[in-house]
Amino acid sequence: MTTAPQVSDSPDGVPHRVLVTFCIVGATLMQALDQTIANVALPYMQGSLSATYDEITWVLTSYITAAAIMTAPVGWFASRFGRKHLFITSLIGFTVASMMCGTAQSLAQMVIFRLLQGMFGAALVPLSQATMIDIYPVEQRGKAMAIWGIGVMVGPVLGPTLGGYLTEMYDWRYVFYINLPFGILATLGLTFFMPRSLVNINMRFDWIGFGVLSVGIGGLQLMMDRGQVQDWFSSTEVITEATIGGLGVYLFIVHMATAKEPFIPTALFKDRNFATGLALMFVAGTILVSSSSLMAPWLQNLANYPVETAGLIMAPRGVGTMMAMMTGGRLVGRLDPRKVMAVGILMLSWSTWEMTSWTPDISQATIVTTIMVQGAGLGFAFLPLQVLAFATLSPQYRTDGTSLFSLLRNIGAAVGVSVTSSLLVHNAQVLHESVGASVTPFNRALQRGRMISWAWNPMHAHGAALMDQIVNQQAQITAYIDDYWMMTLTALVQIGGRCSFAAHG
Repeated sequence: MTTAPQVSDSPDGVPHRVLVTFCIVGATLMQALDQTIANVALPYMQGSLSATYDEITWVLTSYITAAAIMTAPVGWFASRFGRKHLFITSLIGFTVASMMCGTAQSLAQMVIFRLLQGMFGAALVPLSQATMIDIYPVEQRGKAMAIWGIGVMVGPVLGPTLGGYLTEMYDWRYVFYINLPFGILATLGLTFFMPRSLVNINMRFDWIGFGVLSVGIGGLQLMMDRGQVQDWFSSTEVITEATIGGLGVYLFIVHMATAKEPFIPTALFKDRNFATGLALMFVAGTILVSSSSLMAPWLQNLANYPVETAGLIMAPRGVGTMMAMMTGGRLVGRLDPRKVMAVGILMLSWSTWEMTSWTPDISQATIVTTIMVQGAGLGFAFLPLQVLAFATLSPQYRTDGTSLFSLLRNIGAAVGVSVTSSLLVHNAQVLHESVGASVTPFNRALQRGRMISWAWNPMHAHGAALMDQIVNQQAQITAYIDDYWMMTLTALVQIGGRCSFAAHG
């Protein structure tokens, strides 16, 4: 076997940088795709594995929870065992677990294999980001983050489309089998060409810190994933998960503030740029996934687009993100990243504001244009955020920093999806009651014309069903508008936050 080069003190001295970059982006894209690629295959899995709807959702919950818990210790594992060894081990484990998911014959097997897949996949994104920062010099870091960001940003967008195609053309098991060629190529490439990093064999693992943090993250993640299904705090399960999660986070904060060698170095939070970036990443995460998760049901349920057409209409969002990433990679090196970030936030805010006026009869061209601008806005906002956050952070904390970034992005995404979905359901029910209250025999609008009064007459079954359908549609439209208003205000919050960054250096 060829001996891999040692990591160089200067990024300019890293050999085979292009090959390493391809392998890293491939690994990142593979993990990012798996966050959403299995969603559309759930109904098919449900039949094959003889599971109920409530049971089959554990296929998603098990992966997300395991990945969230195992993201935090990535920095420690990388320092103790070496970034290269951890990267390759994670890739092999993720690929093997993916194949095991494809061969699962029961729900119990699938949940266990998805837990393993999430555990091994947790390290791929933070390790790939830290490696990209290390192998590229400061003046090329914006370009490097643009290339890396394509996998992180585009993967979740393309996941449902690719998952639907594989399930329709082949079988739901190919949703997992597709990881095999990417996993093999990335593993071989990193084995031969990725630089080795230093190893600290004297490090001790903070079991107390990891334990309470795992309990906190696991409890909160389960609360957000199961809340919608269990009707939130009317459920004993959700109350228990929220209590355990909150207690775990509280104990971790106390432990981190008092321990001599905490699980996560407190020096990370003393860096102004990184602390600001961490907060803004959480906010950005709430919009990143929730914006697309709202779009799919809007197209299918309200605009009545077929599943295939809805997937094609959403594709320009990923195109806009890729274009913004590549353009922003060059702009960040020439302009103040804070200005580039402001442009992205304004584009994102405009797109969600524009969506507050959408009705089912809106033109397809308007939809495509708006979501393409939205994708570009996410790209322009996400890229400089990464560059600014790590501009002044000490190299020894980069892996810990990228782990926290991934963790906050994932938690933000979970919060965003849970909040928007819950508000959508709640507001739709409230508005249905509000609009329905005006449907009475004394409403003059229902008395105009014999056809209108007969067709919408709630006294017979046909009229009642038609009237309920119309009321429900109006309630849904207004509920989506309320969600988009909330996302607009959330996006604008980042305008003030970006001013907290120190000058880029």
